[in-house]
Amino acid sequence: MILSKKAKQISPSLTLDITAKAKKMRADGLDVIGFGAGEPDFNTPKNIQDAAIKAIEQGMTRYTAASGIIELKQAIVKKLKEENNLTYIPSQIIVSTGAKQCLANAFQAILNPGDEVLIGVPYWVSYPELVKLADGEPVYVETEEIHQFKLTVESLNNALTSKTKAIILNSPNNPTGTVYSKEELMEIADFAKINDLIIISDEIYEKLLYGNSSHISIASLSEDAYNRTIVINGVSKAYAMTGWRIGYAAASKEIVALMSNIQSHTTSNPNSIAQYASVEALNGPQEDVHKMVEQFRLRRDYMVDRINSINNLSCIKPEGAFYVMVNISNVLNKSIDGTVIKDSLVFSELLLNKEKVAVIPGIAFGVDNFIRLSYATSMENIKNGLDRIAKFVESI
Repeated sequence: MILSKKAKQISPSLTLDITAKAKKMRADGLDVIGFGAGEPDFNTPKNIQDAAIKAIEQGMTRYTAASGIIELKQAIVKKLKEENNLTYIPSQIIVSTGAKQCLANAFQAILNPGDEVLIGVPYWVSYPELVKLADGEPVYVETEEIHQFKLTVESLNNALTSKTKAIILNSPNNPTGTVYSKEELMEIADFAKINDLIIISDEIYEKLLYGNSSHISIASLSEDAYNRTIVINGVSKAYAMTGWRIGYAAASKEIVALMSNIQSHTTSNPNSIAQYASVEALNGPQEDVHKMVEQFRLRRDYMVDRINSINNLSCIKPEGAFYVMVNISNVLNKSIDGTVIKDSLVFSELLLNKEKVAVIPGIAFGVDNFIRLSYATSMENIKNGLDRIAKFVESI
């Protein structure tokens, strides 16, 4: 029996593999500290929970329009106008089962076989696979730590071909925490205009910003940028609602219509109760978001200072999201107990087995001389986990 060749070409998620192994070790009674979490460790705010309960009690438990309820689309339109200086109407909005489905819908709506999509390295693990599933070709654009892992027009030009169709922009970035400035975004917008490219702007971490950083949506920079950008966002990260599975996208009517048609034949509407809860998330009080961000800032500051105090490890200070990319170049090709640390995967496996600390190997994001740590965990876990990492590195 011959199964799908396309499906066989999709790489498994290393992040899920590491997380699953860590969970099994905990279930076996081992004291494992996990730095792999891609979700806030806070509970969903009470007002949002209450809105969900009210929706259940009022019988809001049936099918909705495939592309989302009008109340949520209106809340998204309001949010985008007030916070991002973007003017849309409800027919330009689609609500999906998480931002990941929005991305999947978008790639299926815009790509034809062989179309290329420019993806900066390091990248979120699902970008290349989602492009492949839509019959596109991921093209990797190298970035440098010294330049905050940011895409530049020069690096984009080097990767450009006659088949290039789109570019993925993720700011604040997973896994690096990089945040693009207005000037940097304008250069990328001009590059897209000159080469007639679609911009997929993943802004899911927009509210998780620290210091003087501010989020600017590339779609807000000009009429041209607005017309060629698909804005991807959701409530998962900002409101600690990862399990509720609500994402949304904003784009031209034509693209959103295609995305909505695709969704109507795959999953249909996102969860009705979660949609009503998301209306409250966007329209309700935002104090819990600010409190969460402040806790993330304190954790980030401690983690960055601690990592940079450990011999042979280093990192840059992320401006957004809740991840730190740790440079392990100085310990690669050295050994511990006779095992050579040839890459980030070996480093991560040894660290988990010896010190019971779970991290994500950089190869999952396309860079093999880094590991990713999440500070979406308690300060106690961060302190204990980094003590164990320091002990591990010192033994190499």
